[in-house]
Amino acid sequence: QVQLVESGGGLVQAGGSLRLSCAASGRTFSTYAMGWFRQAPGKEREFVARISWSGGNRYYADSVKGRFTISRDNAKNTGYLQMNDLKPEDTALYYCAASTYSYGSTSTSGYNYWGQGTQVTVSS
Repeated sequence: QVQLVESGGGLVQAGGSLRLSCAASGRTFSTYAMGWFRQAPGKEREFVARISWSGGNRYYADSVKGRFTISRDNAKNTGYLQMNDLKPEDTALYYCAASTYSYGSTSTSGYNYWGQGTQVTVSS
Protein backbone atom coordinates (compact mmCIF):
# COMPACT_ATOMS: atom_id res chain seq x y z
CA GLN A 1 0.00 0.00 0.00
CA VAL A 2 1.06 3.57 -0.71
CA GLN A 3 -0.62 6.52 0.95
CA LEU A 4 -0.48 9.83 -0.90
CA VAL A 5 -1.23 13.26 0.51
CA GLU A 6 -1.30 16.35 -1.68
CA SER A 7 -0.70 19.88 -0.46
CA GLY A 8 0.11 23.32 -1.81
CA GLY A 9 -3.13 24.21 -3.50
CA GLY A 10 -4.81 27.57 -3.06
CA LEU A 11 -6.20 30.67 -4.69
CA VAL A 12 -3.95 32.54 -7.10
CA GLN A 13 -4.38 35.22 -9.73
CA ALA A 14 -3.91 34.47 -13.40
CA GLY A 15 -0.24 34.52 -14.28
CA GLY A 16 0.77 33.40 -10.82
CA SER A 17 2.49 30.24 -9.63
CA LEU A 18 1.91 27.40 -7.20
CA ARG A 19 3.90 24.32 -6.28
CA LEU A 20 1.97 21.22 -5.36
CA SER A 21 3.53 18.49 -3.25
CA CYS A 22 2.63 14.84 -2.97
CA ALA A 23 3.94 13.14 0.15
CA ALA A 24 4.06 9.35 0.02
CA SER A 25 4.19 6.82 2.82
CA GLY A 26 3.99 3.07 3.00
CA ARG A 27 5.79 1.04 0.41
CA THR A 28 8.90 2.41 -1.25
CA PHE A 29 7.88 5.45 -3.23
CA SER A 30 10.89 5.22 -5.49
CA THR A 31 9.59 2.01 -7.06
CA TYR A 32 6.49 3.76 -8.42
CA ALA A 33 6.00 6.15 -11.29
CA MET A 34 3.93 9.16 -10.38
CA GLY A 35 1.30 11.16 -12.15
CA TRP A 36 -0.73 14.30 -11.62
CA PHE A 37 -4.34 14.59 -12.74
CA ARG A 38 -6.99 17.24 -12.31
CA GLN A 39 -10.75 17.38 -12.27
CA ALA A 40 -12.87 20.47 -12.75
CA PRO A 41 -16.53 20.56 -11.67
CA GLY A 42 -18.71 18.67 -14.12
CA LYS A 43 -15.74 17.31 -16.05
CA GLU A 44 -13.86 14.05 -16.12
CA ARG A 45 -10.52 13.62 -14.43
CA GLU A 46 -7.79 14.51 -16.92
CA PHE A 47 -4.11 13.78 -17.20
CA VAL A 48 -1.66 16.60 -16.43
CA ALA A 49 1.83 15.10 -16.17
CA ARG A 50 3.70 11.92 -15.32
CA ILE A 51 7.23 11.03 -14.24
CA SER A 52 9.03 7.71 -14.20
CA TRP A 53 10.20 6.07 -11.00
CA SER A 54 13.74 7.36 -11.53
CA GLY A 55 12.67 10.82 -12.63
CA GLY A 56 14.41 10.42 -15.95
CA ASN A 57 11.30 10.35 -18.11
CA ARG A 58 8.59 12.98 -18.02
CA TYR A 59 5.53 13.66 -20.12
CA TYR A 60 2.98 16.46 -20.13
CA ALA A 61 -0.46 17.18 -21.44
CA ASP A 62 -0.36 19.71 -24.26
CA SER A 63 -2.44 22.13 -22.20
CA VAL A 64 0.29 22.51 -19.56
CA LYS A 65 3.46 21.91 -21.56
CA GLY A 66 5.94 24.74 -21.03
CA ARG A 67 4.11 26.01 -17.93
CA PHE A 68 4.13 23.04 -15.53
CA THR A 69 7.08 20.95 -14.35
CA ILE A 70 6.80 17.59 -12.66
CA SER A 71 9.61 16.37 -10.43
CA ARG A 72 10.30 14.05 -7.54
CA ASP A 73 12.69 13.60 -4.64
CA ASN A 74 12.81 9.91 -3.80
CA ALA A 75 14.95 10.55 -0.73
CA LYS A 76 12.08 12.60 0.67
CA ASN A 77 9.33 10.33 -0.70
CA THR A 78 7.77 13.40 -2.28
CA GLY A 79 6.65 14.41 -5.73
CA TYR A 80 6.05 17.91 -6.99
CA LEU A 81 4.16 19.84 -9.62
CA GLN A 82 5.46 23.35 -10.24
CA MET A 83 2.77 25.39 -11.97
CA ASN A 84 3.67 28.70 -13.58
CA ASP A 85 1.68 31.18 -15.65
CA LEU A 86 -1.54 29.80 -14.27
CA LYS A 87 -4.76 30.39 -16.17
CA PRO A 88 -8.40 30.32 -15.02
CA GLU A 89 -8.89 27.10 -16.99
CA ASP A 90 -6.32 25.44 -14.71
CA THR A 91 -8.85 25.67 -11.87
CA ALA A 92 -9.52 22.15 -10.62
CA LEU A 93 -8.98 19.62 -7.89
CA TYR A 94 -5.49 18.23 -8.43
CA TYR A 95 -4.64 14.62 -7.60
CA CYS A 96 -1.37 12.76 -7.45
CA ALA A 97 -1.24 9.06 -8.16
CA ALA A 98 1.28 6.22 -8.05
CA SER A 99 1.70 3.60 -10.75
CA THR A 100 3.52 0.30 -10.99
CA TYR A 101 4.19 1.00 -14.68
CA SER A 102 7.77 2.17 -15.12
CA TYR A 103 6.80 5.40 -16.85
CA GLY A 104 3.32 5.76 -15.44
CA SER A 105 0.40 6.39 -17.75
CA THR A 106 -1.78 9.12 -19.19
CA SER A 107 -4.85 7.13 -18.18
CA THR A 108 -6.39 6.99 -14.72
CA SER A 109 -6.61 3.21 -15.08
CA GLY A 110 -2.82 3.03 -15.09
CA TYR A 111 -2.53 4.06 -11.44
CA ASN A 112 -2.85 1.96 -8.34
CA TYR A 113 -2.99 4.59 -5.60
CA TRP A 114 -4.50 8.04 -5.36
CA GLY A 115 -4.42 10.96 -2.98
CA GLN A 116 -7.46 12.94 -1.88
CA GLY A 117 -6.65 15.99 -3.95
CA THR A 118 -5.79 19.63 -3.39
CA GLN A 119 -7.85 22.51 -4.78
CA VAL A 120 -6.31 25.01 -7.16
CA THR A 121 -8.34 28.08 -8.04
CA VAL A 122 -7.09 30.66 -10.52
CA SER A 123 -8.90 33.98 -10.67
CA SER A 124 -8.95 36.16 -13.77
